[in-house]
Amino acid sequence: MRPDTVPFDDMEGMLLSYEYHSSSFIASTTAHLGISFPLKDLGELHDFLGIEAARTAIGELRVSIGSMKKSNEGTKLTVTTILGVIFGFFVGLSFQKFSSIRLHVIPDLSSTLEMAFIEDRRSYGTDFPASSKPRVNRTRSHQSDDPFKFNVVYTNPSLNPVLKGALQNDVAAYTLLAMNIYVESNPYGAELLPPGIVVAETDLYLRRLWGDPKQDLKTHPKYLVTFTAAFDQSKNVDMAVKKLSDDFTILLFHYDGRASDWEQFEWSKHAIHVSIKKQTKWWYAKRFLHPDVVAAYDYIFVWDDHIGIEHFNADKYLHLVKKYGLEISQPGIDPNEGLTWEMTKRRIHSDVHKETMEKPGWCTDPHLPPCAAFVEIVAPVFSRNAWRCVWHMIQNDLVHGWGLDFAFARCVEPAHEKIGVVDAQWISYQSGSIRDQRHVRERSMLEWSLFQARLAHADRAYVDPTVRG
Repeated sequence: MRPDTVPFDDMEGMLLSYEYHSSSFIASTTAHLGISFPLKDLGELHDFLGIEAARTAIGELRVSIGSMKKSNEGTKLTVTTILGVIFGFFVGLSFQKFSSIRLHVIPDLSSTLEMAFIEDRRSYGTDFPASSKPRVNRTRSHQSDDPFKFNVVYTNPSLNPVLKGALQNDVAAYTLLAMNIYVESNPYGAELLPPGIVVAETDLYLRRLWGDPKQDLKTHPKYLVTFTAAFDQSKNVDMAVKKLSDDFTILLFHYDGRASDWEQFEWSKHAIHVSIKKQTKWWYAKRFLHPDVVAAYDYIFVWDDHIGIEHFNADKYLHLVKKYGLEISQPGIDPNEGLTWEMTKRRIHSDVHKETMEKPGWCTDPHLPPCAAFVEIVAPVFSRNAWRCVWHMIQNDLVHGWGLDFAFARCVEPAHEKIGVVDAQWISYQSGSIRDQRHVRERSMLEWSLFQARLAHADRAYVDPTVRG
């Protein structure tokens, strides 16, 4: 049988009624309640509000209204008590400010203990932290081997004073309350967690295996530099790294599988190494440089390994990037390299430039690539916010990244002012790039055309939702 719902102003008492064959259920119920509330077993029921109860030899429960000796007294007590309860009930309805706690104990095949904490207009001086207040009133089932499934919904930060003491000292009570948190503003997949425990972003800082975690880091690097490197280009990378300050985290993507050979460099012991053979920079970037992984860094350098940096200083470079408000940038390239794009050639006697004159017909607008808002994919530097946009634009299957440089402008506004080339700190290209291989260039050209087609289709679909893929 199902007991009635019993309303309480506090948790000082509870009456459970059951059939004689349900003693196991009562034992299980009291065991669960005992986790959060002090319980006292009053033993077998003999008398309640003038009602006498006794069990027969076969276990049946028989009740009677009073005994022969005190029938009058029992009747008077019963009537008085019932009238008092009725009077108190109507008085209670007139005082909505009092809290109520409803406890439903339902002994069926999917027994559920459900506690609903209803709105309390009083302040008892103890609130849940603002970050842990649930945004919606919602219940859900929790699969468990336990015969009880706890569904808890709380809609008000104020607590009943009886619960207050329990919550301050009982982790189990907190756990019970938290089982139905649902916060829509949490990151996708973390809606069931209290916001105070959610860590949506991380970093690449190396930590110890012992000691106090707060003492792990002597510095907190503000910049990340990545090199997609083969060991044959270790001289270039070593020279570049030695020009970096302690403000940089160093990450090497090894596409030749020779990560252990870099141990000869002292700085390599403090670098992060990812070794997967025959993959490209943009393949690595898509899989290992998620914006939430690199969120600790103000700027992210996504560089190739075949770069000469004799005339490059990273700290001076970043000073100019900040001074001129560049969200996406690259060092100028030695003009003697015979480059394709005028925009990326270094200009003498200039700190930074943001536009150029290209060959006739190459630019449909002087503020658009490749005449402005353009850097190449060889040595780009991104601000944290710009990288968050660019990362989402990288295609999983287009591993060479050709065509991305023409689309960088979509990630900052106004692009012709926030994308530029730093002339005062320049680099040079070295031979030995994998792009020099014929079949690789053919694949790169194919990817460029595919990327352009996908971007154009996405634009059309945005304007006209009826466009199909």
